[in-house]
Amino acid sequence: MRYVIAYDLGTGGLKSSLFDENGVSVASDFKSCETYYPTADFREQRPLEWWNMVVRSTKDLLTKLEEKSINSRDIAAAAFSGHSLGVVPIGMDGSLLLDSVPVWFDARASKQAAGVFTRLDEEKWYLTTGNGFPAHLYGAFKILWYKENMPDVYRSADKFIGTKDYLNYKLTGALATDYSYASGSGVYDLEMCAYRDDYIEAFGLEREKFPEPRESASVLGRIKKDAALELGLPDDLLLASGGVDNACMAAGAGCVKDGMAYTSLGTSAWVAVSSHKPVVNFKTKPFVFGHLIKGMYASAEPLFSAGNTFRWVRDILCADLKEIEASGGEDAYKTMDRLAAGSPVGANGLCFTPTLAGGSALDRCAATRGAIVGLDLMHTRGDVIRAALEGVCLGLRMSLEELRKEVSLSDEMLIVGGGSKSPFWRQMFANIYGMDITESAVGENAGSLGAMACAAISAGMWKDFTPLIGLNKPISVMKRNPADRARYEAVYDLFLKVSESQNDIAEYKEKISRL
Repeated sequence: MRYVIAYDLGTGGLKSSLFDENGVSVASDFKSCETYYPTADFREQRPLEWWNMVVRSTKDLLTKLEEKSINSRDIAAAAFSGHSLGVVPIGMDGSLLLDSVPVWFDARASKQAAGVFTRLDEEKWYLTTGNGFPAHLYGAFKILWYKENMPDVYRSADKFIGTKDYLNYKLTGALATDYSYASGSGVYDLEMCAYRDDYIEAFGLEREKFPEPRESASVLGRIKKDAALELGLPDDLLLASGGVDNACMAAGAGCVKDGMAYTSLGTSAWVAVSSHKPVVNFKTKPFVFGHLIKGMYASAEPLFSAGNTFRWVRDILCADLKEIEASGGEDAYKTMDRLAAGSPVGANGLCFTPTLAGGSALDRCAATRGAIVGLDLMHTRGDVIRAALEGVCLGLRMSLEELRKEVSLSDEMLIVGGGSKSPFWRQMFANIYGMDITESAVGENAGSLGAMACAAISAGMWKDFTPLIGLNKPISVMKRNPADRARYEAVYDLFLKVSESQNDIAEYKEKISRL
């Protein structure tokens, strides 16, 4: 039996997982990291802390393998999934030029974006790149910020590379990226699978500052001897190029053919579909990344507050349940599910809009914030909990409907991420989506499994990504309940009206603030 290591670098930390050649998870380890907020709109992490997580996590993972009598010499390859839109400046001498770098939701480059769009048509730019997050979050705008605010760093940089690309560089010495990560650069043509020189010129940047992309499952190189010694890994270990987290999750969820979709239900959430044509619409701005399979795309409509909405309800309204859990009692979320189950469909008329972290592209105003509408003295805590769960489902139903306008979807939906653990929530999704909801053994490992597939293909264990479909064979299916499904159509109509009102309120508040 041969093995691969999949590293999944998220904003909250690094998950290191060992998989056997059949795609079965053998052991894993997680290390957390900090995000720093030095000033308004700056959200940074430290690349050397990423590397430290890799070192510590790998060593702890290898210790677990010894307990299972697995020889580290049988680890043939590794690959990274990494959080998107990172820009790490590497000097001409190969040094890291800054200790702390912007992460995906760093918003410092809004001025740069406004300037670029005096030279580029924003709608055409979006339709070409699929970059549907707020534009200034994308890589080239951040690089332009460096050029205008830290010119010495810009001039000294050989390349600006992504998060997982930096860790690949530490392991192999190769300064490169893959097509999926390059698609978040802000200067990448999705259908051409290449950077656009005219866009780079319009930004006032230089082509040579961008790492050349390659296929995600291609061999990037072998591990350097010093890195192998530091980590305790075989000195002939292969490194695959890997991919951006969204692409790795899409593949890991088994969505490797046209029309296959999944819902990611974590801190934030999205509905995503894989296809051979990017799903772009300037009005609703789905965000699109290149897939791990060159020529395919992972297109998604997001909801910025999902698990964090439910966490807010737990922390603010259910603090006593947290205390019970901390004392050895039932998990607070399971108790909340039970309380919510005591409330009927529609939560006795309550409507909860889950825009606690701001509006998405489906909202007219990014300043839109959440609301609990219809509160009455009769309402219980269970009603509020149910309304919050329903609100997340209904918000994602909006995303689903937008994708349905652009691409044909199957009548089943896989849910991955932490929220997929709740049978009660999965049943609610089935009724609100009007689709059968499946759960697979992959669960929270979708991103890791996508990276695993890259490593397995690079090492010759797999021919392609199709084994991921079988690994996502459903272990449970939640069928739609016709009666509840009909009731939820009326609830969905109410949700749309409340969401529209929240946008009106947000726009009015912005108008007042300008007076």
